[in-house]
Amino acid sequence: MLILVTGGTGYIGSHTCVELLNNNHDVIIVDNLVNSQAGVVERIATITGKKPLFYQADATDDSVMDLIFSTHKPDGVIHFAGLKAVGESVEIPLMYYRNNLLSTMVLLDNCLKHGVSHFVFSSSATVYGDNQVPFLETMELRPRTNPYGETKAMCERILTDVAQVNPELSVTLLRYFNPVGAHKSGLIGEAPQGIPNNLMPYITQVAKGSLQELKVFGNDYPTPDGTGVRDYIHVVDLAEGHVAAVEQAAPGVHVYNLGTGKGTSVLELITAFEEANNLKIPYRITERRAGDIAECYADVSKAREELGWTAKRGVFEMCRDAWRFEQIYAAEV
Repeated sequence: MLILVTGGTGYIGSHTCVELLNNNHDVIIVDNLVNSQAGVVERIATITGKKPLFYQADATDDSVMDLIFSTHKPDGVIHFAGLKAVGESVEIPLMYYRNNLLSTMVLLDNCLKHGVSHFVFSSSATVYGDNQVPFLETMELRPRTNPYGETKAMCERILTDVAQVNPELSVTLLRYFNPVGAHKSGLIGEAPQGIPNNLMPYITQVAKGSLQELKVFGNDYPTPDGTGVRDYIHVVDLAEGHVAAVEQAAPGVHVYNLGTGKGTSVLELITAFEEANNLKIPYRITERRAGDIAECYADVSKAREELGWTAKRGVFEMCRDAWRFEQIYAAEV
């Protein structure tokens, strides 16, 4: 199949492009490069031996997207493009609502206009809010802990409503937990612009000396060691989940958690990183961060049973691969 991947030079998008190409699909990447670099396209080509088509464009631009759809006639869309920092969404919510909702509506409109029947949406475990763990796909959504989560829930509702009146449409909603790690080649990984919002790239930048210490946001949560617990999943496992979703797409709306089903605390992840890479990570406890919850981990039985997908890589491998990428990336930029 020919798959249009928005946000395809980003962290999760780039790894998914690699897995799509390795599974004999063709790829068109659309990315505005707000939080990524065009050089990722060449890195994808180096890893796979196949170079995806690339457009530096914004998924909210209807005229550009219409041209790309009409020119290439993709078989499906995987929509990663979007703003994703929980804390930032609390501070500037309007920007998040505008970008994340509009990009989804523009893409969906072009899918209907051009007869594209497969739509895979990059959602998030934040839609579960303060539900009891483990999170099940059938739970009521409670995204009100932050605007980022609210945009994901709204996009899910839009896609669901449209699919109900367009029976030929296949919509797959993939609720990610916490992707970390990098491709084993060390050529692609998480490389955010500026100070990272996510834990693992923050740890790797402290490890290489770019940042003095890691800030741990709160140690008074009702968790075993007081720090936040998350379901960390290797980004390659996550990418493989997208391939399974694309290849098994069927009419209707399908929702899957993509995680490991196991929770790891911030302090446990720091310890795992230290042990995997024989390093010490200095850290300091600070106040809780706006929008964060205590625990977040998945029930992953549905993806295993319906998609035949399960996460294979553990926390040790996540930490090792993330550090390998940081060392290679730091040496090249």
